[in-house]
Amino acid sequence: MIPGGGQSNMQQLLQQAQKMQQDLANAQEELARTEVEGQAGGGLVRATVTGSGELRGLVIDPKAVDPEDTETLADLVVAAVQAANENAQALQQQKLGPLTQGLGGGSGIPGLPF
Repeated sequence: MIPGGGQSNMQQLLQQAQKMQQDLANAQEELARTEVEGQAGGGLVRATVTGSGELRGLVIDPKAVDPEDTETLADLVVAAVQAANENAQALQQQKLGPLTQGLGGGSGIPGLPF
């Protein structure tokens, strides 16, 4: 038998782990609902992604459309999506970082992007 009530300490540890797991799940749900934007070409192309990185929208200003130069438009789309994803990753760090530190820093936890 462990002195000092080892059983209640273990139960307390399990409760803390369950709370951390629930907090993490709640933060991941919030990220999936939160939308962030990235843009390129001075706003000619805007991409919207969720905080978890899912592309939700793409807006292309007609001024960006040149039938003779589709490569530039494609580059702007890629840049806008990349910028939106960088913003989503920053949001993930902000929301999940403090929670994953309590789980060992987040490295090696399945399902987490960092």
